Amino acid sequence: MSVIGRLTWSALVFLFVAEWGRCQGQTKNCKLANDQGKESESERKLLSKLEPLASLSFSAVIQDKVDSYTYYFSVCGNAANISSAGLVQIDKSGIKTVIGQYTETQIFGGSDWVMLVYKNGSKYDSHCNQETRKSMVMISCNRNTIGDGFAVIDEERTKPTDCFYLFELDSSTVCPAITSKLSAGSILLIVFFSCLTLYIVGGFLYQRLVVGAKGMEQFPNYSFWQDLGNLTADGCDFVCRSRARNAPPTYRGVASEPLGGEETEERDDHLLPM
Repeated sequence: MSVIGRLTWSALVFLFVAEWGRCQGQTKNCKLANDQGKESESERKLLSKLEPLASLSFSAVIQDKVDSYTYYFSVCGNAANISSAGLVQIDKSGIKTVIGQYTETQIFGGSDWVMLVYKNGSKYDSHCNQETRKSMVMISCNRNTIGDGFAVIDEERTKPTDCFYLFELDSSTVCPAITSKLSAGSILLIVFFSCLTLYIVGGFLYQRLVVGAKGMEQFPNYSFWQDLGNLTADGCDFVCRSRARNAPPTYRGVASEPLGGEETEERDDHLLPM
């Protein structure tokens, strides 16, 4: 390999390692805090399931007759390149509003869903008593995609307090593990037929290519299976037949008087001396 080739290969390896290291453990950027102000181990494990989403960013556009808004979302990264912002809203004039920070994250979930809550966004101007914005992202199980279908569901800002933005996202990362439903008998049958197929195909190729057999002789151990078939047929005939092969002839009783006795005596008259 030339010097240029070695340098190119080394650069590619370096970039791959750097990108891999950057993507791994990115969910640790999210700061989790429960009601007691301490990070929960179960919440951290639940968040670690979303690691494949950490290197991705999502967007959705909402447009009506008057305004249009674009929303950017990153699980534990800087959405729209804004530091600590998990979700960002950008209006048609380009004004950016943080609607949730990943440094204030809560997480909870079930068997096939996870809910992310991002708090401490920018304050409302006149709604919700000017409290800080909060966003919730509902991640549902979809085995066909790593992350897709990011959409805005609702913005609740008519209440005096506790307003929020609601989003949804489909991902296979929250799907439960698929458990095998095969019984021991099914596994044995699969192994048996796999071995049988390997025996037939491998034996056929060996007989044809190595031995040079033709016709039925290409079948592996043809003479053995032929004899086995004959022996099996003989055994079945021996066991299942209702009459023995060397059965004596059926006994028939002798009549008390010979049939046509008088005629016999008349036929024997010429044998008497005159």
